[in-house]
Amino acid sequence: MEQGLLWEVSIAEFIFVTMILGGGTAWMTGRAVAQTWRTPIQLAWYMVLLCFAVRFIHFALFGGTLLSPYYFLVDFVVILIFAFMGMRFTRAGQIAQQYSFAFERSGPFGWRQKGN
Repeated sequence: MEQGLLWEVSIAEFIFVTMILGGGTAWMTGRAVAQTWRTPIQLAWYMVLLCFAVRFIHFALFGGTLLSPYYFLVDFVVILIFAFMGMRFTRAGQIAQQYSFAFERSGPFGWRQKGN
Protein backbone atom coordinates (compact mmCIF):
# COMPACT_ATOMS: atom_id res chain seq x y z
CA MET A 1 0.00 0.00 0.00
CA GLU A 2 1.67 3.18 -1.20
CA GLN A 3 -0.17 6.18 0.20
CA GLY A 4 0.32 9.53 -1.47
CA LEU A 5 -1.10 13.01 -1.22
CA LEU A 6 -3.82 12.24 -3.77
CA TRP A 7 -4.24 8.48 -3.54
CA GLU A 8 -4.75 6.11 -0.67
CA VAL A 9 -4.13 2.71 -2.24
CA SER A 10 -2.33 3.24 -5.56
CA ILE A 11 -2.05 5.79 -8.33
CA ALA A 12 -3.68 3.40 -10.83
CA GLU A 13 -6.67 2.92 -8.53
CA PHE A 14 -6.98 6.69 -8.06
CA ILE A 15 -6.86 7.33 -11.80
CA PHE A 16 -9.39 4.59 -12.56
CA VAL A 17 -11.93 5.25 -9.80
CA THR A 18 -11.66 8.96 -9.11
CA MET A 19 -10.62 10.37 -12.46
CA ILE A 20 -12.14 8.00 -15.02
CA LEU A 21 -15.28 6.71 -13.29
CA GLY A 22 -15.94 9.66 -10.97
CA GLY A 23 -14.64 12.31 -13.37
CA GLY A 24 -16.63 10.94 -16.30
CA THR A 25 -19.79 10.82 -14.23
CA ALA A 26 -19.11 14.32 -12.92
CA TRP A 27 -18.60 15.65 -16.48
CA MET A 28 -21.93 14.16 -17.56
CA THR A 29 -23.65 15.55 -14.46
CA GLY A 30 -22.20 18.98 -15.21
CA ARG A 31 -23.57 18.76 -18.74
CA ALA A 32 -27.01 17.75 -17.45
CA VAL A 33 -27.07 20.61 -14.95
CA ALA A 34 -26.12 23.08 -17.68
CA GLN A 35 -28.70 21.70 -20.12
CA THR A 36 -31.45 22.24 -17.56
CA TRP A 37 -30.14 25.72 -16.66
CA ARG A 38 -29.58 24.84 -13.02
CA THR A 39 -27.16 26.63 -10.71
CA PRO A 40 -23.56 25.77 -9.82
CA ILE A 41 -24.68 25.32 -6.19
CA GLN A 42 -26.93 22.45 -7.27
CA LEU A 43 -24.03 20.93 -9.17
CA ALA A 44 -21.81 21.13 -6.09
CA TRP A 45 -24.48 19.33 -4.04
CA TYR A 46 -24.70 16.57 -6.67
CA MET A 47 -20.92 16.20 -6.46
CA VAL A 48 -21.08 15.70 -2.70
CA LEU A 49 -23.46 12.80 -3.32
CA LEU A 50 -21.27 11.43 -6.12
CA CYS A 51 -18.23 11.67 -3.89
CA PHE A 52 -19.87 9.32 -1.38
CA ALA A 53 -20.27 6.79 -4.20
CA VAL A 54 -16.65 7.24 -5.29
CA ARG A 55 -15.42 6.72 -1.72
CA PHE A 56 -17.57 3.58 -1.47
CA ILE A 57 -15.97 2.16 -4.63
CA HIS A 58 -12.51 2.89 -3.19
CA PHE A 59 -13.56 1.07 -0.01
CA ALA A 60 -15.47 -1.88 -1.47
CA LEU A 61 -13.21 -2.79 -4.38
CA PHE A 62 -9.74 -1.65 -3.35
CA GLY A 63 -9.68 -1.66 0.46
CA GLY A 64 -9.53 2.09 0.94
CA THR A 65 -10.92 3.91 3.95
CA LEU A 66 -14.65 4.58 3.68
CA LEU A 67 -14.89 7.56 6.02
CA SER A 68 -11.62 9.38 5.44
CA PRO A 69 -12.23 13.15 5.54
CA TYR A 70 -8.92 13.91 3.80
CA TYR A 71 -9.43 11.54 0.85
CA PHE A 72 -13.10 12.50 0.64
CA LEU A 73 -12.00 16.10 0.17
CA VAL A 74 -9.38 15.11 -2.42
CA ASP A 75 -11.93 13.09 -4.41
CA PHE A 76 -14.49 15.89 -4.05
CA VAL A 77 -12.13 18.54 -5.44
CA VAL A 78 -11.13 16.33 -8.38
CA ILE A 79 -14.69 15.44 -9.41
CA LEU A 80 -15.84 19.03 -8.80
CA ILE A 81 -13.27 20.22 -11.34
CA PHE A 82 -14.55 17.70 -13.90
CA ALA A 83 -18.16 18.70 -13.15
CA PHE A 84 -17.58 22.43 -13.57
CA MET A 85 -15.62 21.81 -16.76
CA GLY A 86 -18.54 19.80 -18.17
CA MET A 87 -20.98 22.49 -17.12
CA ARG A 88 -18.91 25.30 -18.60
CA PHE A 89 -18.30 23.41 -21.87
CA THR A 90 -22.04 22.85 -22.31
CA ARG A 91 -22.99 26.35 -21.17
CA ALA A 92 -20.61 27.91 -23.72
CA GLY A 93 -22.37 26.00 -26.49
CA GLN A 94 -25.78 26.95 -25.16
CA ILE A 95 -24.98 30.66 -25.00
CA ALA A 96 -23.44 30.67 -28.47
CA GLN A 97 -26.41 28.80 -29.95
CA GLN A 98 -29.33 30.35 -28.09
CA TYR A 99 -28.04 33.90 -28.22
CA SER A 100 -26.25 33.66 -31.57
CA PHE A 101 -27.29 37.21 -32.44
CA ALA A 102 -25.11 38.57 -29.63
CA PHE A 103 -22.49 35.94 -28.74
CA GLU A 104 -20.12 33.52 -30.42
CA ARG A 105 -18.15 30.68 -28.98
CA SER A 106 -14.62 31.53 -27.90
CA GLY A 107 -12.79 28.26 -27.32
CA PRO A 108 -14.22 25.16 -25.68
CA PHE A 109 -15.16 26.84 -22.40
CA GLY A 110 -16.03 30.40 -23.27
CA TRP A 111 -18.01 32.83 -25.35
CA ARG A 112 -17.65 36.47 -26.36
CA GLN A 113 -19.78 39.22 -27.76
CA LYS A 114 -19.90 39.36 -31.54
CA GLY A 115 -17.86 42.09 -33.07
CA ASN A 116 -15.19 42.14 -30.34
